[in-house]
Amino acid sequence: MDWERVIGLGVAGNFTGHLEQAGEADDFKDLVIEDANAPKGVFPFYVPGDGDHFLHTFPISSDTIRLGSDDEKHQIEPEVSLLCDLEYDGDRVVAVRPRRAMAHNDCSIRREGAKKISEKKNWGPDTKGTSAQAIELDRFEAGGILDHCRIASFLLRDGELSAYGVDSPASSYSYMYGRLLDWLVLKLNEQVDEGPLENISEWLRIGGRPAQALISIGATRYTDFGETTFLARGDQSIVIVYDGRRFDADRIRAIARGDAEVPAEGLSVLRQNVI
Repeated sequence: MDWERVIGLGVAGNFTGHLEQAGEADDFKDLVIEDANAPKGVFPFYVPGDGDHFLHTFPISSDTIRLGSDDEKHQIEPEVSLLCDLEYDGDRVVAVRPRRAMAHNDCSIRREGAKKISEKKNWGPDTKGTSAQAIELDRFEAGGILDHCRIASFLLRDGELSAYGVDSPASSYSYMYGRLLDWLVLKLNEQVDEGPLENISEWLRIGGRPAQALISIGATRYTDFGETTFLARGDQSIVIVYDGRRFDADRIRAIARGDAEVPAEGLSVLRQNVI
């Protein structure tokens, strides 16, 4: 997959409680959001094409997280990401069509004073994680495979494996399926530069109206350990999206520890060495 041609976008606030745990809820306090259950907005983390803006730096890796300053705190953000086709009518996006789902680490710096979400998301190469192992989508609606998928995440440090995010069903996203896609089309066209958010239509223009987008649809809640533990060099970050009909929690922990073979189907495993 040539990810460098695909714009990278994220959905903020699509999982109840995550923004509060991440200390980011106040960033959105002045925004007017009609539906209290709706996500807060869309942010860019990579824009294809040439240019001197930091968002043109390709950040995605399937095996490495490269920390920035040792003076800043970095956290795993375990998510489902969707590879989507974008359909345009002129300059407007008229449809977002998900094709496959991957385990994703929307790794973030907890950077005080950042004006935009994107400033915490892309600080150079190897600062985002997307699994090379995808789950092909039969359909992006109720009754499809994502109804049965769960998101688990772990930190492996000094040989000890700890749950980092709460093992959660993908169906517990606030906005999902058609509701999410309709909301995304609206935001890709209409979101303005306000508070921590940016004009996504302008970024799509700068990126040459890319045919595809990698969209991470929201981070789960942290465990107590994950909320208070930040990444250090030598750690391993693991995010697993898995079909709960085929794998139980013990099997997933064994895969995360590296004690069990990773099956070719039914899950997406992202394992990144922190350097």
